[in-house]
Amino acid sequence: MALPPEIHTDIAIIGAGAAGMMAAAIAGQRGRSVWLADHRKSPGEKIRISGGGRCNFTNIYTSPENFLSSNPHFCKSALAQYTQFDFIDLVDRHGIAYHEKKLGQLFCDHSAKDIIAMLTQECQDAGVDMALGTNVESIEKSDQNPDGGNDGGWRVSSDQGIVHAASLIIATGGLSIPKIGASSFGYDIARQFGHRIIPTRAGLVPLTFDDDLLDHCRDLAGVSVDASVTANNTGFSEGLLFTHRGLSGPSILQVSSYWQDGETIAVNLNQGGDLSVALKSAKQTNPKQDCANAMAKILPKRLAQKITDEMAITTTLAETPDRQIDALGARVENWQVTPSGTEGYRTAEVTLGGVDPNEISSKTMESRLHSGLYFIGEVVDVTGHLGGYNFQWAWSSGYVAGQNA
Repeated sequence: MALPPEIHTDIAIIGAGAAGMMAAAIAGQRGRSVWLADHRKSPGEKIRISGGGRCNFTNIYTSPENFLSSNPHFCKSALAQYTQFDFIDLVDRHGIAYHEKKLGQLFCDHSAKDIIAMLTQECQDAGVDMALGTNVESIEKSDQNPDGGNDGGWRVSSDQGIVHAASLIIATGGLSIPKIGASSFGYDIARQFGHRIIPTRAGLVPLTFDDDLLDHCRDLAGVSVDASVTANNTGFSEGLLFTHRGLSGPSILQVSSYWQDGETIAVNLNQGGDLSVALKSAKQTNPKQDCANAMAKILPKRLAQKITDEMAITTTLAETPDRQIDALGARVENWQVTPSGTEGYRTAEVTLGGVDPNEISSKTMESRLHSGLYFIGEVVDVTGHLGGYNFQWAWSSGYVAGQNA
């Protein structure tokens, strides 16, 4: 029986997503030999499905304030070493057309596959050995260091053979969207080598409700409105969407990363002003108009009708006391709701938590516990807001590891 092949390389990278491909390309450009493995047969699967197939690949307003982490300072160095403008330059060099959608979000004009093709080309040009469709079975410290150093290296066993590498980069992502292959593999490897994992949970994810609130949302499924949503003193003003399961839309996804189980969120469904003032003004100019119709000039008609029905207000404006109008205003502009949970990793765009950043060098992404071991991208406890920030973290952290591994 033939022995499995053995490969000797400078760097082994596990995970051919955004961060892994960036790290591989940068390391290869430095003249390092790179073995890049992924269990999928095609790279960049999360890139492919992102942004409705257009990939919101960065945000021109990226700053450390757009990220959550147990160490809020950790992301600063990587973001400074490789900025959003550096990635935009790379996109420009490849002739990829893009546009700003809103709030600094940059999307491909054509397809997210353009970004995958760009990164794949960068890896190929840098001589990266892309071992796609490869299942990594185990990783251990090795006494064989291809660099000839004294620290040993890493022995990666896979269904395609054994790889000996001087440096190992873990770019396996988080738990979000298991249907495209997300798993706990990166966290398992981190724990194996003594790293602490900040507890993980779904982030940038729709919120769900029970009982009466769920019925309320179901009745309004498909209705969208500009809203501001606040949890834990952090608020976002963007679109909100009622669904059959609860609430979604950008404002909800954003605030979900700050919400904790059992807590109440505050929702303002009227971004255009003061509802009670508007209704009292209409009461003077058009008193025979009923409340639902008056509200429908400010809110979507189905939403206005649902709220007035819920509050049993069926009168004209003239017949509606000011105290009831004030109550309507409070219901619309300070709706207090307690989600029962989230839709979980199945639909979450990102995973909160991950490898403790205090055990990683912010300047190099190298483990402080083991030389030659690096963690990048979503597997680390750094999570961006919605809007291209998580991809920028992938590019920045991947670049830094690629420069130092």
